Amino acid sequence: MPHRRSAFFVSDRTGITAEAMGSTLLTQFEQEFKRETIPYVDTVEKAEEVVATIRERAGSDHHRPLLFTSIVDPAIRAVFKVDCALSIDFFETFIGQIENELGQKPSLLVGKTHGLVNEERYDYRMAAVNFSLDHDDGVKLKDLEEADVILVGVSRSGKTPTCLYLALQYGIKAANYPLTPEELDCPTLPKMLLPFRQKIFGLTIDPQRLHNIRTERRRDSRYASMDNCRYEVNEAESMFRQHGIPFISTTHKSIEEISTTIMLKAGLTRRF
Repeated sequence: MPHRRSAFFVSDRTGITAEAMGSTLLTQFEQEFKRETIPYVDTVEKAEEVVATIRERAGSDHHRPLLFTSIVDPAIRAVFKVDCALSIDFFETFIGQIENELGQKPSLLVGKTHGLVNEERYDYRMAAVNFSLDHDDGVKLKDLEEADVILVGVSRSGKTPTCLYLALQYGIKAANYPLTPEELDCPTLPKMLLPFRQKIFGLTIDPQRLHNIRTERRRDSRYASMDNCRYEVNEAESMFRQHGIPFISTTHKSIEEISTTIMLKAGLTRRF
């Protein structure tokens, strides 16, 4: 097995961008990495402290760490031009090309990616998050007409995290509704969902995977039994097919993939 290399994601803000872009690149290599995200490196002094840590890691690992940076200030970026790591500077890589194409200088303002630069858009996103929380697991059925999408599926099929991701990432007001065993025994959709059939999107999951997830919560229960998981999944999928409801399996997909697929198949658009 290859030796685990260290990978640092360093940013002058949250580190989300550097981590996302760097991790995407690393997924193309069949190797495990020791990953560390270091946010808010917004002074030369902080940058020098990080470089010292990277030098120590290079010595203990006996391999150069990989260093991904997303930093606006050129003086801070310059600190990370070191020989103890493979340094990949996302700003330096792309900003010059864009500057040349647009014929204008970049603003070089820190925090414009994830900062609060548009209060109206921020408020819309928070409203979507609150809506998803209020309408989680069928707790609140009022105001469903405001929902952009209603995720329906058996318990533990990934509805709640998907709703929250849709809200945070796209500003989508997503409600979710868990199918109970009693509802799965009926040939029709749950009565309270009938007026909103066009907003329904189904989530399903491999029965074995569902069994494993439920076992962690309620070991040796009927709820978690393999036979019950297989029954619930089969009945839910049958319901979706019978009523022409689009659905996808969450078994081998990340929350990001599930959400993007729902956006595409349900014809939804980003709300901010």
